[in-house]
Amino acid sequence: MRIIQLTEESKKNILENLLKRSPNNYDKYQDTVNAILEDVKENGDKAVFAYTKQFDKADITGGNLIVTEEEIDEAYQCVDSDLIEIMKKSIANIRSFHEKQVRNSWFHTREDGVILGQRVTPLASVGVYVPGGKAAYPSSVLMNIIPAQVAGVKRIVMTTPPGASGKVNPATLVAANLAGATEVYKVGGAQAIAALAYGTESIQKVDKIAGPGNIFVALAKKTVYGHVSIDSVAGPSEILVLADETANPKYVAADLLSQAEHDELASAILVTTSRKLAEQVSEQVEIFTEALSRTDIIRSSIENYGYILVADSMESAIQTVNEIASEHLEILTENPFDTMTRITNAGAIFLGEYSSEPLGDYFAGPNHVLPTNGTAKFFSPLSVDDFIKKSSVISYSKEALEEVHEDIIRFAKAEHLTAHANSIAVRFDKEILDED
Repeated sequence: MRIIQLTEESKKNILENLLKRSPNNYDKYQDTVNAILEDVKENGDKAVFAYTKQFDKADITGGNLIVTEEEIDEAYQCVDSDLIEIMKKSIANIRSFHEKQVRNSWFHTREDGVILGQRVTPLASVGVYVPGGKAAYPSSVLMNIIPAQVAGVKRIVMTTPPGASGKVNPATLVAANLAGATEVYKVGGAQAIAALAYGTESIQKVDKIAGPGNIFVALAKKTVYGHVSIDSVAGPSEILVLADETANPKYVAADLLSQAEHDELASAILVTTSRKLAEQVSEQVEIFTEALSRTDIIRSSIENYGYILVADSMESAIQTVNEIASEHLEILTENPFDTMTRITNAGAIFLGEYSSEPLGDYFAGPNHVLPTNGTAKFFSPLSVDDFIKKSSVISYSKEALEEVHEDIIRFAKAEHLTAHANSIAVRFDKEILDED
């Protein structure tokens, strides 16, 4: 991996390079996405089936679009029983973590008859998109469905592209069943997002769409926002390791490559105060890369978006970490908990040498759907909060309103909204004249 001395200029160049990976920079695909969305909106199932045949080579019709109980049973027979048990353990951890996020409605009552509160209710329906293609990701199934289920969502619809045989990946299907999906449809790509957003003859529209996907899926989600809610527009995966001279170079190199293998646009960055560690990690990355199965993808990722940055001080290193605002942040310093107190921007933070990033991907419990491309500065991990909505509750007695009604009338008149003022005044036999 390239080793760069950290300066303001090098940091600026790296940030600009990383931002090239954002879905916001892929406008050349927007016309294609718009055409697919409009086609599905106008032609429903017919368009969905045609695109599934075109892109996935599968013959899908109204008769086999939805996954059946028989197909679920068949999937269980195809998945190793040990993997099923591991998924069950993961589900228990994910559920336990997300149950701690549950919010309750609350009400505050005053002696003058005022009742103020907040009512928390789950969304009625959610669509979860699960990628197919290069690999199956049952872990993403669990991370998207379980917080929705914990929130109380009654209808959780999953869409995923089928293989040419018209079958859904067995591990993906088993994960959906274990997590609690209520419907699973064999459709992927922008056409799946369109079906979830607008509805078709066979797929009823949902209130919110969650889940990662390729650039077409990301742009489709961005485009339908407003017709439905979305979780985020996810970019390529990324990891940042913040380390000092106490870090183990083998651990650091292994963790960087755990994200570089995702795809060619993935980013892996080490920020360290130790030139010696930087050189050791660079050597170890090369050794591991030769031995791993996705060598070509890893090389492309590292060559384009991989960096080892050597900082003059830990203060400078931490400032850079906060500016990059990485999806995954590992802290491998002498006192990682102390270092963490100075971190303000990161999707998920992994502390210490035995808390490597894949622990969060699969098993620990916190969600692995995280903000990317610097959006950890203002976005949070997927959570139960993403699947609820809040309503304010207001109740005043006559006596309480009477005490403040003249203030409200004056405020409304100041904005020249006399109908607002009149709505208050008529309750106390007063007449509002439009003085303008």
